Amino acid sequence: MENKVTLHDKTFKLFIPNEKIEKAIDEVAGRLNRDYADATDENPVILLCTLNGAIIFAAELLKRVNFPLELKACKLSSYSGTQSTGVIKTEVPLPAHLEGRRVLIVEDIVDTGNTIAAMKQLLEASQVKDARICTLLVKPEVYKKDVKLDYVAMEIPNRFIVGFGLDYDELGRNIKDIYVLDD
Repeated sequence: MENKVTLHDKTFKLFIPNEKIEKAIDEVAGRLNRDYADATDENPVILLCTLNGAIIFAAELLKRVNFPLELKACKLSSYSGTQSTGVIKTEVPLPAHLEGRRVLIVEDIVDTGNTIAAMKQLLEASQVKDARICTLLVKPEVYKKDVKLDYVAMEIPNRFIVGFGLDYDELGRNIKDIYVLDD
């Protein structure tokens, strides 16, 4: 594990080592296994991975959960560089045929909550039976939406981070630890 990494024009320092991330995922997966123990092959949970950042988190969850599920993906985004634009763009739409299904949204990070609130609205319009949110990270000091975050692996301060699926202009997703912008 390196203490610093440079991506594009910015330097980041180690913030959360992989071992701590893995432990937090273990705990969330345990809760998911309890809460979705009633899922069946005839009525599997839809694990909805939000691209691209949540791919790593979703993959780690898939290794740990033991209930029947279907893996689907969508992509809504609002970031450019290190800042949220506040404008939600749908790049990969929600999958079809969600009516009456249980959906578990898997998100990498929730900060302003604009994207997750938009996704929750889209799911409600799709008439899902139940939609829950599972996120690796949340920034509680900036998250002010009324949308409940059902499963949160870790809370972090309002800092720009990369690694473990999170990027800076598409670089850094493949770093196994999480790094914070080095002021």
